Amino acid sequence: MDPFIVAVILIIAGAAFLIYEAFSPGAFMVIPGTVLVIVGLIGAAFPDKLYTWWSPLAALVVAVPVTLITIKGYQRLAVPEPPTTTVADSLIGREGTVVVPTEEGNMKGKVKIGSDTWSATSDEPLEKGTVVIVEHSEGVHVHVRRK
Repeated sequence: MDPFIVAVILIIAGAAFLIYEAFSPGAFMVIPGTVLVIVGLIGAAFPDKLYTWWSPLAALVVAVPVTLITIKGYQRLAVPEPPTTTVADSLIGREGTVVVPTEEGNMKGKVKIGSDTWSATSDEPLEKGTVVIVEHSEGVHVHVRRK
């Protein structure tokens, strides 16, 4: 096949990979897309070099920095975040509402804090609907007081 036609096919295929990456970020198609476009451009400019050892060398020389730049770029775009879990100790001082009445020394009570419901106890009986403050936590249970 004519080297110039192969070079044009490489450019088109590389452009397709880059377009796919633009619509589906994170697929890492930017690496093969860039390599194909550059090797295609070199093949179009120097058709006699396309079927020689220069093409794989050019692909390697392009692929290594493009890979490193792509990885670093995606690390900046999507910085890893710690999981969003609630630790019982982080509830201390937060306000909640009693959803199941609490009793002194009994963990059968329930308190809704934010969007989560926690087992609760209190020093005095608290009725449903009472607004409370978390004083301390005991594992997955909280101890509350009337606000």
